[in-house]
Amino acid sequence: MAGLAGKIAWVTGGGSGIGQAAAVELAKGGAKVVVTGRRATSLAETQDLIDRAGGQADAEAVDVTDRDAVELAARTILSRHGRVDIVVNCAGVNIPKRFLKDLAASEWDRVVESNLNGALYCTLAVLPQMRERRDGLVINIGSWFARYQGYVGGAAYNASKQALTGLTHQVNLEEGMHGIRACVIHPGETVTPMQRARPKPPSPEDQARMLKMEDLGRVVRFVAESPAHVCLNEIVVTPTWNRLILGGGEMLLAPKIE
Repeated sequence: MAGLAGKIAWVTGGGSGIGQAAAVELAKGGAKVVVTGRRATSLAETQDLIDRAGGQADAEAVDVTDRDAVELAARTILSRHGRVDIVVNCAGVNIPKRFLKDLAASEWDRVVESNLNGALYCTLAVLPQMRERRDGLVINIGSWFARYQGYVGGAAYNASKQALTGLTHQVNLEEGMHGIRACVIHPGETVTPMQRARPKPPSPEDQARMLKMEDLGRVVRFVAESPAHVCLNEIVVTPTWNRLILGGGEMLLAPKIE
């Protein structure tokens, strides 16, 4: 395994959930982490966690759906640190009214802009300097629903994460010859603040058996620490007790048949 000392990692969506856990783990591994997200208070919490773990971090409020803001953030990071070795696209949203019967087109746009377009903007912003150095790693946080069809995620979330998977593979197809790798990690059910956006949030008993965001943080670090000649194209990670197969109380969403 290659150490992360001296590496510069940019983690989006780093104020909470998987993004926060990924930022902390990468910092523990020795990387200098730049954490971005929409809320400065949440980013300050992540920066404090990294400081207490003995790591190094910068934090900056950036909305990944704002292409100009992303490009400015990337220029700032490159000016300050000289390069970006690893970009981790964790920023993402879902919505309560996610099923086609009550999905608003504007809400579809909001999900796709964050989950897909935001990842694209950040990737495009760092690719030129990665290509010039013939080295770089893009890690995208996908979803179980990007690999397996499922009702619960909803139309916009499922479609955006499936498209993100396609984008990940396209990076490898086009940029592998330039020494650039991409990995998409597909988590099963994970206890994060995003669960509050579900039409029916899971029970505490079910949450106790789910993945924790720290579990995914360690997976991100594993990918980041893999040698440059190794490309982990996709990783699927689920709880051992996988409700997306076994079912759960709030997943019984079909109308009753009289």
